[in-house]
Amino acid sequence: MNRITRFLARPAALAAMSFVLLLGSGCSTASRVGVTNDFDHSVNFRAFKTWAWYPQQPTDTEGGPAKGYESFLDKRMRAAVKAEMTRKGLTEVDKAPDIYVAYSARVEDKQQVSPYYNGLGYPYGYGYGYYGRGIPPVTQYKAGTVVIDIIDARRKELAWRGTGQAQVDQNTINEVETTRIVNGILSTYPPQDNQARR
Repeated sequence: MNRITRFLARPAALAAMSFVLLLGSGCSTASRVGVTNDFDHSVNFRAFKTWAWYPQQPTDTEGGPAKGYESFLDKRMRAAVKAEMTRKGLTEVDKAPDIYVAYSARVEDKQQVSPYYNGLGYPYGYGYGYYGRGIPPVTQYKAGTVVIDIIDARRKELAWRGTGQAQVDQNTINEVETTRIVNGILSTYPPQDNQARR
């Protein structure tokens, strides 16, 4: 049995490796954006060429538009959405757009229970690293949630909705996080099963 095999056979080594794997997965979780979307399957999204902000844009998490000025989050959201819409070949206009775009954003406190908890107070079933008998390890974190709506301006109906959620560091969504979440959401627009329609 060589040195590496003997090391890995020791209980302390297994516990250390488990911790490293959990730490690594935690880092990747923080950078991941969970994205979902829904849309009207009868809409030809390829026909949309121009866009504008929805006239009655709701207030963001910092209350910007309702106070008559843009909050930092509102500015970040608008910049990120505008950049993505431009990248997709859509032109922002002042009048008579094909679609309106609206968004909402908020930050909430969340909890996550370890998926590796075995009910005995030990992670992974190895029996190392006591978390308290019968109490699963719980992680507290902040989640930024952004919803982007695309409204068919002619029909005045919701055509597409994308939602993205990611772990954030503060009570607001900073510039990097805003861009990451918006890009994640709009990466699913236009819907794939409408790609071939003209």
